[in-house]
Amino acid sequence: MTKRVLLIATACTLFIAASCNSKKEKKEEHVKFLITSPIKKDTSITKDYVCNINSFKHIELRALEKGYLKEIHVDEGQLVKKGQKMFNIMPNIYEADLQKAKAEAKVAEIELQNTQLLTDGNVVSKNELAMAKANFDKANAEVSLAQTHLGFTNIRAPFDGIMDHLHAREGSLLDEGELLTTLSDNSKMWVYFNVPEAEYLDYIISTDKETKKEVQLLMANNKKFNQKGIVETIEGEFNNETGNIAFRATFQNPDQILRHGETGSVLMTIPFKDALIIPQKATFEILDKKFVFVVDQDNVVHQTEITVAAELPHLFVIGKGLKLSDKILVDGIRMVKNNEKIEIEFAEPNEVISKLAVYAE
Repeated sequence: MTKRVLLIATACTLFIAASCNSKKEKKEEHVKFLITSPIKKDTSITKDYVCNINSFKHIELRALEKGYLKEIHVDEGQLVKKGQKMFNIMPNIYEADLQKAKAEAKVAEIELQNTQLLTDGNVVSKNELAMAKANFDKANAEVSLAQTHLGFTNIRAPFDGIMDHLHAREGSLLDEGELLTTLSDNSKMWVYFNVPEAEYLDYIISTDKETKKEVQLLMANNKKFNQKGIVETIEGEFNNETGNIAFRATFQNPDQILRHGETGSVLMTIPFKDALIIPQKATFEILDKKFVFVVDQDNVVHQTEITVAAELPHLFVIGKGLKLSDKILVDGIRMVKNNEKIEIEFAEPNEVISKLAVYAE
């Protein structure tokens, strides 16, 4: 009796399991896959480029004469004004040279006056007068030259700017051309960033290329600089090693926040008019190529290659491969095969995008 009950229980169990599997298979057969269409709208992306920040004017201040550095009138990091005295090289020798030149010029002047009198009295020829005049002019030139050399011993700021650290100290023996410090005019900054060839071509043939392009600067602390910049120039040649070309943007720097030699990232907004947009989740990759499943009017899926023109958060801007009227599979792309017929449920593109929690202009 017990054996019979056991056989009946086993049979019931197998019947229930078979019934559940049948229901499960039946349920799987009726799975509906979510599809949608691409959406067309104006949008934009922001690209960032690593940049180098340079002062509008950045020069080296060097000794123009040999001698001992007698005085330093400024300090490192100081803001100096145009014409302000910065360094003084011991001028004794040059002062003596100037006095000597002035004395020789006085002698030449007296000789010229005497020769003029003799010429007026027909005692000497006019050639003698011309020679005396030439000697006088030469002596005056020597005075000007000595004054110039003496002036070189006083080094003054050529423009308003901030000086860097000192490369020499008081009492140092300087050679001609020796570096003393550097001076930077930070009233505005030149920011250089490299752009790939393809993006350069898009920029240069765009319809608004004559309009000055505005950019922003992301500083090293990951904060945006408080002034917008203007792309003003593009260098004349590409770098053959990198395939990039340098752009230069100018930023006003009224608060002197930026300094020469800083780094950061230039943020450039690139507009896309009537862009065709799909969710990133609707795509898959095979050997570095991107594909979507396009659903035809008979609900058959077809693997279709696409090219991506730009990437937004959770979205792709499509370059080639899709039309606005196409229907694409959104969910379950790993559950279907190429040329397979499926049951579908259509959702409006705006509804699908809104659930991605992204913003698109």
